[in-house]
Amino acid sequence: MGESLHAIVLAGGSGTRLWPLSRGELPKQFLHLFGNESLFQGTLKRLRPLAGERIRVVSPGCFSDLVLQQSGAAGMDPKSLLLVEPCAKNTAPAIALGIASLVEEGCPEETPVLVCPSDHVINEDEKFMQAVKYGLEAVSEGNIVVFGIAPNAPETGFGYIRAGESRGSWFRVDEFVEKPDAKRAAELLDEGSWFWNGGIFLFRLGDILEAFRKHLPGIGVLLQEGVTHLLDQYSAFPSISIDYGIIERHHAMAVVPLDAGWADLGSWDAFYSIGGKDEQGNVISGDVITEDCTNCLFRGNGRLVAAVGLNDILVVDSPDALCISARGTSQKVRTVAEKLRNEKRREVFQAPESVRSWGEYRIVYEGDGIKIKRIRVLPGKSLSLQYHHHRSEHWIVVSGTAKITRENENFFLHEGESAFIGKHQVHRLANPGKLALEIIEVQNGSYLGEDDIVRLKYEEGGEAQ
Repeated sequence: MGESLHAIVLAGGSGTRLWPLSRGELPKQFLHLFGNESLFQGTLKRLRPLAGERIRVVSPGCFSDLVLQQSGAAGMDPKSLLLVEPCAKNTAPAIALGIASLVEEGCPEETPVLVCPSDHVINEDEKFMQAVKYGLEAVSEGNIVVFGIAPNAPETGFGYIRAGESRGSWFRVDEFVEKPDAKRAAELLDEGSWFWNGGIFLFRLGDILEAFRKHLPGIGVLLQEGVTHLLDQYSAFPSISIDYGIIERHHAMAVVPLDAGWADLGSWDAFYSIGGKDEQGNVISGDVITEDCTNCLFRGNGRLVAAVGLNDILVVDSPDALCISARGTSQKVRTVAEKLRNEKRREVFQAPESVRSWGEYRIVYEGDGIKIKRIRVLPGKSLSLQYHHHRSEHWIVVSGTAKITRENENFFLHEGESAFIGKHQVHRLANPGKLALEIIEVQNGSYLGEDDIVRLKYEEGGEAQ
């Protein structure tokens, strides 16, 4: 299996139901929700024993730096795995992009391909690998496989799959029901022959090519032309999921049960359900102190959170926003995030911490006319040569050595030293050393948006903040 299987990882999506941690520029798949490993990195780690280096990640360009940085940290060759979507078009076009890359590589039609989201939790990797082996049995008979999760509640956020004829380790699919209402979901749960659609698919390359040509011919006719030709037409593709476009319409479908500690983490309620609970039924992370609280989620983020006399409450803190909801209502967090998006509030778009190709930064404080960042520049990296119309910047070196370009002068700063960059002054920050450079940047001005940057020249790894 490991010799020929290829994997396509989908790394788009906004994850608005996990606001305020999940943001437009840092969605949930790239968050370190459990220790030092993101959900995306966990997905790569899980797939490597199955596919080795034969993994492709399909992601919008706005997440390219995150994909490259996190995949490199996970031990992958980042430059060979990324396929950039020119625009978001849902899962069917994204999967088609991955398929086109395999066709372009010359993979034979018998090649098995595993498609996985990057924002799920799977706690038991061995059971996951075993389920994939069972899926390969179904694939060998010409089926497209969907992996099914045994439902434990009448969830309305998942599609449902009815298992038909048993074939030992897998079933033929009799019917799909897409995201039923609460009443219908309860009925399906009672019937007992239904699975949740886990969004993980397995197929042979030739079978999915045939399925695209039959069900989505506008995309299917382009798959043999290669990646470049597909990308040229990408913006004209319909925004459609692989479920609606192919899976629910295809004649040869199989479902393989997946009992591997799977969780979608689609809401803070889901996060609570899989979390380790104390004697009072609370799930606690961060600097949190409680008194007389039961069955709550408390997630701190860098500052003390104190709670008294709460029951069945979800509390999620971030450096610039706090979300509080009753348990059982956290799906509505998406509605709050949409309201913030319509109001163009930075708290739904901008992440307090952000990764760039040259390093990363964290917003320490932001107020009227001032923004303070802690910036980390990797060894040998630099930001672009640039200037600003509306702000000045004051740089203070915390550790490492900074090479500063300011107009026609170049100079070095060491720990505790500082420099001032005025409005309209052309400048660049670089790290010439072998250790990470950390600085404090204090911005002053009438407008402090990230788009107030005029880029003049790029160095290796250079990019605007």
